[in-house]
Amino acid sequence: MRIIFILIWKELLQVVRNRAMIPILTVIPIVQLILLSFAATNEVKKIGLAVCDNDHSTFSRRLREQFLSSDYFVLKLYTDDEKAASATLEDDQADAVLVIPPGFERQLLRGQPSSLQLQVNAINGVKGGLAGAYAGSVIQSLRRDLSLEIVPVVRQKPAVAAPISVSYRHWYNPELEYQTFMVPGILGVLVTILTMMLTAMNIVREREIGTIEQLNVTPIRKYQFIIGKLLPFLFIGLFDLAIGLTAGKLIFDIPMLGSLWLVFAFCVVNLIATLAVGMLISTAAETQQQAMFISWFFMMIFILMSGLFTPIDSMPLWAQYLTIPNPIAHFVDVMRKVLLKGSGFDDIKDHFYTMLILGPLLISLAIWRYRKTIA
Repeated sequence: MRIIFILIWKELLQVVRNRAMIPILTVIPIVQLILLSFAATNEVKKIGLAVCDNDHSTFSRRLREQFLSSDYFVLKLYTDDEKAASATLEDDQADAVLVIPPGFERQLLRGQPSSLQLQVNAINGVKGGLAGAYAGSVIQSLRRDLSLEIVPVVRQKPAVAAPISVSYRHWYNPELEYQTFMVPGILGVLVTILTMMLTAMNIVREREIGTIEQLNVTPIRKYQFIIGKLLPFLFIGLFDLAIGLTAGKLIFDIPMLGSLWLVFAFCVVNLIATLAVGMLISTAAETQQQAMFISWFFMMIFILMSGLFTPIDSMPLWAQYLTIPNPIAHFVDVMRKVLLKGSGFDDIKDHFYTMLILGPLLISLAIWRYRKTIA
């Protein structure tokens, strides 16, 4: 144990003496957390809307005002020329075109079905789908209002059954704040990425500056060397997690309903697996550039398949199986469950046990892969 403590002390001294390393470990993650939490959002607002009104009636004007009263639409053109309205969609001046046909108000007053046309730019499928959903919600809202105002012309018609009233509540994020959803996940991603990158370049850096040969001729065993390299970055990862949680609470007022001890306990087992991946990369690469490219390859896969932006349940079945050894996917899910839902150990035990098995397995592989030779 004394040898391991000496190696840990050596690594920590190298970090402290490197003036560029301190900002990388403290300031940069907080800046990234703040920027990404504000910028990385699936909310779609300020949708450009062109309205082609061929009815020029009170109801058509109310429909236009109903669209503009929401925060989601911005009027780009109001006209009765359908070609001009469609041209705004083709020229990317508008994202959606609403066409109101002639006789729209007359048909509603007579109780006849009336149709509207909505053209949506769906190059961005997410934006197009949300624009259509928002528009449908606005139209249904106006329809409900008009159904209460319009007196049936033919009173002999049978009475229509009362509409079903639905009330709902948003649990765990009542105000639907996107930062509340994103900050815990982004924090988990930043902690794992930072520690994996630093670990991946650690042994390679020793090899490039020539100090690895001095370590190889000592009686230090391979497992002592690997553990001595991993533990300092585990402490650094926990330190960054503490800073990130503090910033998330102070800046974004993130709810912390669950146990922070549980968050840090899972962070330990998760970072062990993450650091082992970085150590495997470091033992395989010859230069820091190679280590950076290899770690970037794995990080892109880990992030995009982590469930940070898209639900894992929506992925194909084969892709869902690939997320099992993905430490970021487990970290993101645990952070959201514990902080936002107040989940306990029973709710995250599958994630915990998976990382508990994966970590020692990858460390053993890194120890086996490391060659204590001079070449």
